[in-house]
Amino acid sequence: MNRIHFLIFALIAGVSSGCIVTKKKYDDLLAQKIKTDADLADRTGALEKATAQLADLNAALTQLKEDTTALGNEYRQNQKKLADLNSEYDQLNAYYKNLLTNSGKLNRDVAQQREQLLAIQESLQRTKQQNDSLSVSLADRERKVKELETVLANKDKAVQDLRNKISNALLNFKENDLTVKVKNGKVYVSLAEQLLFGSGSIEVDAKGVTALQQLAKAIKDQKDIQIMVEGHTDNVPVSKKSQYMQDNWDLSVMRATAITKILTTAGVLPKQITASGKGEYLPLAANDSPQNKQKNRRTEIIITPDLDELFKILENN
Repeated sequence: MNRIHFLIFALIAGVSSGCIVTKKKYDDLLAQKIKTDADLADRTGALEKATAQLADLNAALTQLKEDTTALGNEYRQNQKKLADLNSEYDQLNAYYKNLLTNSGKLNRDVAQQREQLLAIQESLQRTKQQNDSLSVSLADRERKVKELETVLANKDKAVQDLRNKISNALLNFKENDLTVKVKNGKVYVSLAEQLLFGSGSIEVDAKGVTALQQLAKAIKDQKDIQIMVEGHTDNVPVSKKSQYMQDNWDLSVMRATAITKILTTAGVLPKQITASGKGEYLPLAANDSPQNKQKNRRTEIIITPDLDELFKILENN
């Protein structure tokens, strides 16, 4: 029973009991009633407010429960993701450690390969420089070879022209008496003994003088040649020895000298000609028959073109 009900009950009880309530008492009770009503109103408002707050709290609690459920689900999902990430991390970490282990070997291999590559590059550079140098040298050598070939070709042509000129100049003589041929870049004029000398003599016969004069006429204008006159004999000892002729060597030299004088008298420059004797020591055939001995008794006039230009090219190499 609240306070208001208590006051009403007390008032009724007083009236019923025949007690007379004084005015002061009445006013006090009325004031108390008003206060009580006001207090009741306040409490009613407070109750309504508390009820509304309770409803809000219940709604908030419901939302909180829903949010808690959602957060729980999210938490569990995140826990699964975390577990998956941890597993993936462990795999990546193991892979990373494996890479670190292998990277040392890879780095060493790469360093070794780099060193080999640098060595190859250096070798290629040296080879290129050598090839460039060889290319220049080869070009220079090719130029010199062509120059030599040109000089040799010109010399060969000059020798062949000289051989033809000599052959034409000596057409009137028999092949058995003389031959003209080219050997080793030189012109060889081989004159048989019967064309030039009597047996054991160093005096040139008239027919031989004519041949030598015609030869001199063909070559005297050739200023770029050298002439070697070589006397040759068989192995038969000299029958008529003298102070100046003791053997076949002396005989071959004196015959070469006699021929040399005829050629120079006919116009060949003395500085171009040399007399020499081989005696019996350079035979064409074995001295075992009269025919072979006759072959060996000869004079060879060897005409050599001037090779100064060729030698200069060779020296420059």
